[in-house]
Amino acid sequence: MSIFDEYAPFVQDFIYRNGWDELRPIQVAAGDAIFHTDDNLLLTASTASGKTEAAFFPILSLFDANPPSSVGCIYIGPLKALINDQFQRLTDLCSDGNIPIWHWHGDVSQSHKAGLMRHPSGILQLTPESLEAILLHKHMAVPKLFGDLRFIVIDEVHSLLRGDRGGQTLCLIERVSRLAGVNPRRIGLSATMGDPERTGAFLSLGTGRRTIIPRIKSKGSRWRLCLEHFYVKDAQAGEGRTDIKALPALDEKTDTAPREADPGLGFIFEHTRGKKCLVFVNSREECEGVTTSLRQYCDLNHEADRFLIHHGNLSASYRETAEMLMKDETKPLTTVTTSTLELGIDIGRLERAFQIDAPWTVSSFLQRMGRTGRRALPQEMWFVIREDEPEIRAMLPATIPWKLLQACALIQLYLEERWVEPPRLDRLPFSLLYHQTMSVLASCGEMSPAALASRVLTLHYFHRITPDDYRVLLHHLITTDHIQLTEKGGLIVGLAGERVINSFKFYGVFQESEEYTVRSESQELGTVVAPPPPGEKIALAGHVWRVLEVDRKRHLIYCEMVKGKVPAYFGECPGDLHTKVLKRMRQVLREDTIYPYLMKNAVSRLTQARYTATQSGAADENLIFLGGKMWCFIPWLGTYGFLAMERFLRLKCGEKLGLKNLESFRPFFMQFTMEADAAAFYAVLREEGEKLSNPMDLVYPNEVPLFDKYDEYLPEELIKKGFAYGVLRMDEVKDFCRGLSAETARPAEVIDDAPKGKIGES
Repeated sequence: MSIFDEYAPFVQDFIYRNGWDELRPIQVAAGDAIFHTDDNLLLTASTASGKTEAAFFPILSLFDANPPSSVGCIYIGPLKALINDQFQRLTDLCSDGNIPIWHWHGDVSQSHKAGLMRHPSGILQLTPESLEAILLHKHMAVPKLFGDLRFIVIDEVHSLLRGDRGGQTLCLIERVSRLAGVNPRRIGLSATMGDPERTGAFLSLGTGRRTIIPRIKSKGSRWRLCLEHFYVKDAQAGEGRTDIKALPALDEKTDTAPREADPGLGFIFEHTRGKKCLVFVNSREECEGVTTSLRQYCDLNHEADRFLIHHGNLSASYRETAEMLMKDETKPLTTVTTSTLELGIDIGRLERAFQIDAPWTVSSFLQRMGRTGRRALPQEMWFVIREDEPEIRAMLPATIPWKLLQACALIQLYLEERWVEPPRLDRLPFSLLYHQTMSVLASCGEMSPAALASRVLTLHYFHRITPDDYRVLLHHLITTDHIQLTEKGGLIVGLAGERVINSFKFYGVFQESEEYTVRSESQELGTVVAPPPPGEKIALAGHVWRVLEVDRKRHLIYCEMVKGKVPAYFGECPGDLHTKVLKRMRQVLREDTIYPYLMKNAVSRLTQARYTATQSGAADENLIFLGGKMWCFIPWLGTYGFLAMERFLRLKCGEKLGLKNLESFRPFFMQFTMEADAAAFYAVLREEGEKLSNPMDLVYPNEVPLFDKYDEYLPEELIKKGFAYGVLRMDEVKDFCRGLSAETARPAEVIDDAPKGKIGES
């Protein structure tokens, strides 16, 4: 019997209505695993490959044959917008099968939630935070809600694997399963997955099942890539060069951007005209600034505004309006966005994506480019790298175009090796341990210390945490009144703990800053972190606003719209670059390949940077002499390896080397003054690296490195231990020092002879 024949009749009818001639390979593989085994399943395939249908066609068919007596499937998504989008898609699919679809998050009406509580059934779609809220406030109803739970589908599973949010998701799944007395099968969906085997093992923790990972041979897809470089002011790197045969613009060649415009933004302004596009940026501040500038260009050219904005600090009404307008096929609009539109929200047929500067990960690059290329169009991404032209007397590090190297490295790593960042599953999640401890205690009421430890410490995500560490945590929480010891020796939530738990922000484990809601008359615009005084201006929702009043007690800002331009501020947005990306950046600087996607200015800027690096030694040396006693150190390590190296130099090597005035430009280079010479520098690193054995040695004296959301409530010894063992990459420092050649006291070179990829079919 074919997989199609095993589908329920209403699923078959849905396939016929959509005019599909055949099932995709991933749908056949998923159907075989779900129908014919009791295993978990990890589906990895490109965006728009049919992963959602691959999972739900067989699940719904099984429900049609044997309806569950409670919620039968939980769908966990990382974003409310993705939940809303999938809710509409599944509603269309299930309408003929009479299988209820529910969703649950802060924007869903209470009547809809009440309907689920009365008649738990079908499929429930929610975020990890909403599931946390249900466990906290509907604890006694969990057996009724999920007593016949058979499947848990985790969408965009890769987005949950680089921090505590993925750990929270796993803990919540285990807690629900234990309370309801079920062991549902887990299905992970992802378009960009590094190390699927480790992810599959993570997905199956505590289930006693293996994870099936179908190997689907891709037919290949066409990419249209280009990368151009712009100086924000003055002449461009490629001007006057006739010796470069660069890629032409991929289609139209017009030039009506205002002459005083930022050339990079003018390039985007021109090449979005008449097309439906996304412009990705790496921060909310840049999102606001770019949108404001592009709208000003519309005014200067007497054009209607064709730019929308979408990021996490905007109000739901602004975000949902942008999503709705982008779905309209008749309007050639462009949305400037952060990662909020990176994931699989359906906004229709996109013709082109732009990326200002480089994203932080190969995964983000693939996700963002994957938003395009649907409905027989090729996937298309245009990188726009912008920088201030280095001053003539600038020191060497300032002459290296780091973002240009980063963009090339991300592209080349995927073209050459199909490499994507692996999941980070080796952290010591003490912050999450606090959160889950307080959540369990708040939902269950008084518990003995042994019962609490049995309930929390046995969650599989906490396998690296010892009973001694947990004992230290509980003693500290009792001392600080987050937990209270009763006369009978039981534990309950204390007064300080109540204040934390009673905030709606407790449901989430990702870092949040204290935010102020911004209003203009009846509109809610969004939120900002640092409220300026009345009379000052802020940028939000792609417009500029004058602050009229700040209500600090209620965290409200009242303002009015004005013309102009002003920087926005929402809080720092550090990036997490993998060491493999930094190594490939170095190779970009060393080799002489002109990648086929580089346009004229980018070719010229990269050629110039390679020449400078060769002449200065930066292409081959890690330590560069800048004159006098000034040195530059480029370790080519990822964000957390770089952070560990910086501490290693200060704490273990600084005194021997006479190292002072260290300035860090993470994760690219450090500058400092030093009494020693290069040979002594490498000798000391090699010697001290051999001695380095305890990550705690890289924590500064008297430092309490708050890194995760609930670290401030932890005892100092656990904060330091979690940071040292779970964040700092001491192993990368040791590997670097071990690679220093004893004969030359210089880094031993490893030649990367990976085959070079070609653009086009991939």
